[in-house]
Amino acid sequence: MTDCTTNQLVFSSLGRKKIQADFKGGHLTSDAGALLLREVDKRLGLVDAINNCIPDPRHPFYTVHSQRTMLAQRILGIALGYEDLNDHQSLREDPLFQILSERGIKDDLPLASPPTLCRLENRVDREALARIAEVLVEAFIASHATAPDELILDFDPTDDPVHGNQEKRFFHGYYDHYCFLPLCVFCGESVPRALVSGGVCSGGYPSSRRP
Repeated sequence: MTDCTTNQLVFSSLGRKKIQADFKGGHLTSDAGALLLREVDKRLGLVDAINNCIPDPRHPFYTVHSQRTMLAQRILGIALGYEDLNDHQSLREDPLFQILSERGIKDDLPLASPPTLCRLENRVDREALARIAEVLVEAFIASHATAPDELILDFDPTDDPVHGNQEKRFFHGYYDHYCFLPLCVFCGESVPRALVSGGVCSGGYPSSRRP
């Protein structure tokens, strides 16, 4: 039998703890690719920049989870496809997510619960959203080595079907089902650069049809 060996993958440390990947088995996760997202964010500093855009009115004495930790938990969770807050009822116990949040692994203290994350999202007002938009624009500009002669922006919605009675769902005549309709912006041939609106929209292709 062939005996294959692979070098370990070493990632940025978390305090005094080393973070590395190998192929020896043990405790496994299907979301290990998230460590690469963590590396990208450490270079770009997006989570920290977004954290600075959102005021935190909580009293420090009664605060268990820092705002920055919760933002990393939520943002990277969405990036991995866990868009539902209820997913974090189990993800909060996942050691990998505790690493992604930069808080560190604590067996006796899971990450923020879905209700706690919901309260965080609900206190993001219009002013904070405007500041976050500025952060995304600055990150987009910084992605170019030199200033481009022109930028061609393509705004394109995409349907996100819902299968229950989620809040703010709408029936869309063009897609012929209930959905959310996030609006994305593309720049030329580039990949999607930012989510312009994470909300929903019932317009664009009105229809009187209703199931």
